[in-house]
Amino acid sequence: MLLVLAIPVFFIATWASALNDPSSELPRFEHPLNNLTISVGREAIFTCIVENLGPYKVAWLRVDTQTILTIASHVITKNHRIAVTHSGHRAWFLHIRETRESDRGWYMCQVNTDPMSSITGFLEIVVPPDILDYPTSTDMEVREGSNVTLRCAATGTPKPTVTWRREAGGTITLSNWNEVASIEGPELEITGVTRLHMGPYLCIASNGVPPTVSKRIVLIVHFPPMVWVEQQLIGAYEGQKLVLECQSEAYPRPITYWTKPTNETVTNDSHYKVETISKGYKDYKITMTLTIKSVRAQDFGFFRCVSTNSLGETDNRIKLYRIDKPPTTRRPGTRRDSKKSWKLDHSHEKKAAGMRDEPMSKGSSDSGEEQIEFQSATASSTFHRHFLTNFEMNPSRVTRQRKFGGPNFCELRKAVKSFQAPACGGKEKFKDKEFLGNFSPEFQRPRRTVMRDYLLSF
Repeated sequence: MLLVLAIPVFFIATWASALNDPSSELPRFEHPLNNLTISVGREAIFTCIVENLGPYKVAWLRVDTQTILTIASHVITKNHRIAVTHSGHRAWFLHIRETRESDRGWYMCQVNTDPMSSITGFLEIVVPPDILDYPTSTDMEVREGSNVTLRCAATGTPKPTVTWRREAGGTITLSNWNEVASIEGPELEITGVTRLHMGPYLCIASNGVPPTVSKRIVLIVHFPPMVWVEQQLIGAYEGQKLVLECQSEAYPRPITYWTKPTNETVTNDSHYKVETISKGYKDYKITMTLTIKSVRAQDFGFFRCVSTNSLGETDNRIKLYRIDKPPTTRRPGTRRDSKKSWKLDHSHEKKAAGMRDEPMSKGSSDSGEEQIEFQSATASSTFHRHFLTNFEMNPSRVTRQRKFGGPNFCELRKAVKSFQAPACGGKEKFKDKEFLGNFSPEFQRPRRTVMRDYLLSF
């Protein structure tokens, strides 16, 4: 009570002393008090600049509650979040820490002149959006064809805007069959819901104050099974491997199985393999496959693929009928043909190697004018390897030449270590007398016969 009485007395005494000093100039404000917009929980700071303050005092007040917060450098209110600072008795600052929504309102910077002078500013407290759990829909399960309404209740300052989107980024099908990417409003109404509406939706609340928030709501649609096949009539022969396939849609997830032409249920064994592949949200799309590893006579007839859940059962049939086994034909160029060709070439080489030696005319031998041109070759023989060995040649080099169109004899001459060949260019020809003189001593046969046998070995 004494503190409340002391405040007016303090202001009156200050005002009276200022009146007794006629030379003093009255204080004036440098500029109006700025309005503030602060996110809840942050610190708000009002700035009041007073020129020529002199003996006068500055006070901060809350206008709407008529509460004195500070006088000069003293905090009057018991609110521990309020503080006051100044700079050279000219700039005065009101600090409101850890702001709350209740701090929103008008604030006054006042100087105790006569008449009293003051300026006011508004403190706006903004609150990020928040989605309330209780009024907002949770995951929903509905029957196909019914109507559904999803709700999203959001709070915040300013009032947030609610937007609905599909989590996967698809479109939302409205009751008029229009498709839109998003819908604004606290409620999302879907008339005649179908399985295409199934999936997660996002309720997104935003008001320009970060962060934006969202909630995930899953819509689950129940419907009885549907089964269809792309090929209802399949021909096969005994011993053939075959895969039968059915497509099914159902939710809740169905139980699926196959039956044989004898109406027995198919199980996984050495003859059959059953598989189910799920796809789509909540596995409501599935592919049923039946692999027959080897078709038997008892497999010809109708196979059934069956899908059943709590809402019903549906099946479809595939007829397997007998066809003649296609004749097997051996492709040309197989390894068997190659082996046969090799045998023919090999026998030809043996025949060539066993030919009787023919005498060589003296004139041909002395003149050395006879020229032979090597062509490409396609086979190798024991004789060929023996020939290369006696010439001290590099077999890999000759083999590489034969692979790309056959050896040029110029290259063969270069491979002979003891023979100095001239530079090669184009198709080289050679003199058998000059070349065949490089045979090793143990390989002495008439020169024409040796050359002919070597040529025939290609």
